[in-house]
Amino acid sequence: MSLSRKKIWFDIEEPKTAIMFNSLIKKFQKEGIECLITARDFDSTFQILDDHKIDYQKVGKHGGEKLEEKLKTYIDRLNTLLPLVKEFTPDYFVTFSSVEGTRIAYGLKIPSLGFNDEPRNEPVCKLIFPLLNNIITPKCIPKEFFIRLHADPKKLIRYNGIDEIGWLSDYIPNPHILDTLEVEKGKYILMRSEPSFASYLIDKYKTQESIISQIFPLIFKKFPNYKYFLLVRTEKQEKILQKKLIAFNKDKNIIITRYLSNLTDLCFYGALIISGGGTIVRQSSLLNVPSIEFFPGDTAPQEQFLINNGFPLEHIKEPKKIASRSIEILSQQSSFDRFELKFKEKIIQFENPNEICFNHVKDDLIKINR
Repeated sequence: MSLSRKKIWFDIEEPKTAIMFNSLIKKFQKEGIECLITARDFDSTFQILDDHKIDYQKVGKHGGEKLEEKLKTYIDRLNTLLPLVKEFTPDYFVTFSSVEGTRIAYGLKIPSLGFNDEPRNEPVCKLIFPLLNNIITPKCIPKEFFIRLHADPKKLIRYNGIDEIGWLSDYIPNPHILDTLEVEKGKYILMRSEPSFASYLIDKYKTQESIISQIFPLIFKKFPNYKYFLLVRTEKQEKILQKKLIAFNKDKNIIITRYLSNLTDLCFYGALIISGGGTIVRQSSLLNVPSIEFFPGDTAPQEQFLINNGFPLEHIKEPKKIASRSIEILSQQSSFDRFELKFKEKIIQFENPNEICFNHVKDDLIKINR
């Protein structure tokens, strides 16, 4: 049955969603479905969408670290989104964790589907779970984590895998990134700062200072000839890190930035990925790249899933131990097939959440057509 007259609204609220929804949006568009893509100004979301040449509308921004500002930006974004959505008249709404989008879809009685792999973000989950028609969640995260945040167990769509498989299943490495950034494969390190402004970490990071400032010098001392990409999330983090590492500011091999394009390629060809957040190290470990996460909380079920399935991911919180383990990893030679596509052999053993979303929405739209 043709779906050419159907419409889907996607609301993209963070960089991960922009990466994940890229192939999903194009999949629906190939079916002749008209798509409205709205996006929030947060971190590198707009830049990723621009890189993927996705046509989208900029609506609102992230509320920052203050709870009152989060509320104000939520209200402003609702007011801007509502007339856009009413004019578009979508048949379906797809999101990751957009509070504004979910509220509008519920209010306008638009069928909705959300992804969620972050029950640690309790405030957002409590707001969206009761309003979404269905939620796609990894089986490795206990169902009870979602139910206690008001998710109806009957509405949960569970799958064997993690979100990052959604965009890595079709991924083909592009070596041109090496020429663009003037690096050799296996001769550089990528470090990503903590999401210190996230609602579930605000109390843990009063200054937004990243422990990268403690990890980096120890590794650099042992491997001064490597190139280092220090990827931060906010202007404040960038300024603090530049001040902390002022002694290294003139070294051309050290780049402190808030954005790097083609990040998946950069991960694939890297020697080591170190991050205070989960997405980038889950991605890199799936690509068979040695990865260390220093998220300050407990090891998330998704990370444990990767560790249990033999992917090269470790969770270490203490800066000196991170540096010590990093030096140990960098001192070892990469395996002969490290930069080949063997990672795909392991990924295909698991389910792709984008495929699950596509098939679910498509079936629902066909039912609506009847």
